Amino acid sequence: QVQLVESGGGLAQPGGALRLSCAVSGYIFSINAMGWYRQAPGKQRELVATISSGDSTVYADSVKGRFTISRDNAKNTVYLQMNSLKPEDTNVYYCNAVLKSPGNLYGANYWGQGTQVTVSS
Repeated sequence: QVQLVESGGGLAQPGGALRLSCAVSGYIFSINAMGWYRQAPGKQRELVATISSGDSTVYADSVKGRFTISRDNAKNTVYLQMNSLKPEDTNVYYCNAVLKSPGNLYGANYWGQGTQVTVSS
């Protein structure tokens, strides 16, 4: 089955940096958009950044200028470089991909299990 596996989360100090990675595995036909979302306890999941198949990007205002999303199509991997981290960035971060597979021939959303990011001194 298709899986999205995140890595790179952990603890960082305010002003520090982390780099999240999300690798897509399984038999896939194509990947369109990829992105990162985060969800704090008791709140809705919110968009952090997305990147299209044409490398167009969208960022949440709260992370613009600090985070950078990129993708390596040869590795089916999306990255999120997080710089100038703030305590408010503490969240569970989820990888998302819109892709086509034998089970979803016309495209569907797939989600990773989430990776914890904690920003604290």
